[in-house]
Amino acid sequence: MEIILLKDIDNLGDKYDIVTVKNGFGRNYLIPQKMAVIANDANRAKRDQIVDKWEAEQAARLGEFQALANSLSDKVLNIAAKAGTSGKIFGSVTGLQISQALKEQFDIDIDRKLINLPEEVKNLGSYTATAKLHKEVEAKINFEVVAD
Repeated sequence: MEIILLKDIDNLGDKYDIVTVKNGFGRNYLIPQKMAVIANDANRAKRDQIVDKWEAEQAARLGEFQALANSLSDKVLNIAAKAGTSGKIFGSVTGLQISQALKEQFDIDIDRKLINLPEEVKNLGSYTATAKLHKEVEAKINFEVVAD
């Protein structure tokens, strides 16, 4: 079954890609969850119009995304966490906490879903996360976990 994705889905494809999936996966999961639509002629035509408009907008904003990525590489976030005497924090630092800290400290709004942590952050120290701002632009976010 060919479908048009309406969202980025890991290990399947990006938004507006046309992919082939098994019938049950498409009918029982992707389409009811509004993650995809069937790739018939009418939907393909609508997709082509949307993709052309979306790509033009993304190309216009590419410079903005690159400037944001460059400005983020110079900054270091401070994230406060409760920690034990050995430096191990209670819980772990998540993309949501990084997103909130960016908003509070630098007034930069990045969706938590775009932030990727390469490892679990469970100790005090310095770390680097990445944020996929655009297909071609990935920003590095340096942050430091400090005791609260």
